Amino acid sequence: MDKMFCNQCQETKENKGCTVCGICGKNADVSNAQDFLILITKGLSEITTTLREEKKLVSKEVNDLINLNLFSTITNVNFDIEDINNKINKTLLIKNKLLNELSNKSNLSEISLCDNYILNKSKLDHFEKIENPDIKSLRQLITFGVKGISAYYRHANILLEYDDEIDKFIQKALADTINDNLTLDYLINLTLETGKVGIKAMELLHNANTNTYGNPTVTKVNIGVRNNPAILVSGHDLRDLEMLLEQTKNSNIDVYSHSEMLPAHYYPKLKKYKNFIGNYGGSWCNQKEEFDAFNGPILITTNCIVPPKESYKDRIYTTGPVNFPECKHISGDIDEKKDFSIIIEHAKKCNPPKEIESGEILGGFGYNQVLELSDKIIDAIKKGDIEKFVVMAGCDGRENNRIYYEEFAKALPKKTVIFTAGCAKYRYNKLNLGFIGEIPRVLDAGQCNDCYSIILVALKLKEIFELENINDLPIIYNISWYEQKAVIVLLSLLYLGVKNIHLGPTLPAFLSKNVLDLLIEKFNISGIETVEKDIKNFFEEI
Repeated sequence: MDKMFCNQCQETKENKGCTVCGICGKNADVSNAQDFLILITKGLSEITTTLREEKKLVSKEVNDLINLNLFSTITNVNFDIEDINNKINKTLLIKNKLLNELSNKSNLSEISLCDNYILNKSKLDHFEKIENPDIKSLRQLITFGVKGISAYYRHANILLEYDDEIDKFIQKALADTINDNLTLDYLINLTLETGKVGIKAMELLHNANTNTYGNPTVTKVNIGVRNNPAILVSGHDLRDLEMLLEQTKNSNIDVYSHSEMLPAHYYPKLKKYKNFIGNYGGSWCNQKEEFDAFNGPILITTNCIVPPKESYKDRIYTTGPVNFPECKHISGDIDEKKDFSIIIEHAKKCNPPKEIESGEILGGFGYNQVLELSDKIIDAIKKGDIEKFVVMAGCDGRENNRIYYEEFAKALPKKTVIFTAGCAKYRYNKLNLGFIGEIPRVLDAGQCNDCYSIILVALKLKEIFELENINDLPIIYNISWYEQKAVIVLLSLLYLGVKNIHLGPTLPAFLSKNVLDLLIEKFNISGIETVEKDIKNFFEEI
């Protein structure tokens, strides 16, 4: 049986690494093909970086390919070996073409120079050749952070927003991870620079979303169903959702959001569609039960797809970077209008969704909405009605120990307010934790793509209270992580100098002891313990 090694997500086996089959469901062939795609993408990036140094143009198409390759290898995105191999072949063709455009190839790595991956693949097991565990750890941390940047950046690209400096950084950082001449100190600085560029990518996406769809507004979202055939949309891609809504608006087909698509209901331009009915279910990790009950077709626009059960596999449609064998894929490049007629016709033949819950959930507390509440928030802080904010952004996951986040939210003192973004919120956004005056105790800023709103709120509070240090704010960070977009959010917070972040349910397996010790020493980063111990630790002064 083929071997693999993958430790990029939180659920990696025994918090060390998956070596036979991924906990996510990818097999060794898919994992190894993804690793090789990333390796040759690093080689291509070394070539594009050198081309820029020679004052030569790198095309938009090449930049888009590099970002798509990165996004495709994020956890729970692409399980299709044929599609990954197609990306490998395309990347190799472009790499070899651009290689011939260089005037000076003397400083290039073997990875960049290789022109026959079948013959040379065994030589290019670059990761295993790294002897220093701290160098290896930092290269992984940077690579995973850059994967996170690519996801945020590609979402902005889909809305036709680009930034040459982000493309340059992504490719230079990838090239640096195969440069054996770089020191530990250089890689430490590059890690923090990755966080800096992560903020820039999140800002670009934030502006793209709000300029296109309006500023999110406080919204009560229906979680029940109607008696119409329906389509369920999961993932993060608002443009895909918009195109589907436009193509179904005059039909009797209802559209529901799932998981990270919930915050689409907060945007004014998407609210106008009368057949955008509500949200169905919870986070990505519950999809096997929820997709079965939905009855209609499901459109997966980005991560996170779980290998589907046979009972609903024929109802799964993928698009964008997502691919799964035997599931139908709806094609369309960044600037193309996609044709969703096949999924619409499928929906017409299906029964309405089975109701699994009823009621409403409240969200839409992006930066602008929190800013409108700022006077009430500041007044509540000054009066002592709000004593702490708790940032509980991040990801949900399948492990049983994630019940910790639900129990932690329940145990929080009544004078605390939760800031959240990402699917972690499904652990507590239906708990009815109440209000402090007019301020809900759970402020949902949106998707993990909307974490920039939380950063903006923190920086605004720092300005309002005239604080010199962001760590003087009454904010606690208890963040759950799962995949690589969460990694770039963490690095962005570290770049801003945020300290005392608690990260769970486990610390990343790819952090070496010395790298972890460095993060502890410089930022006092730590894991989680029991709810009781952590509540006492966080609130012992209250």
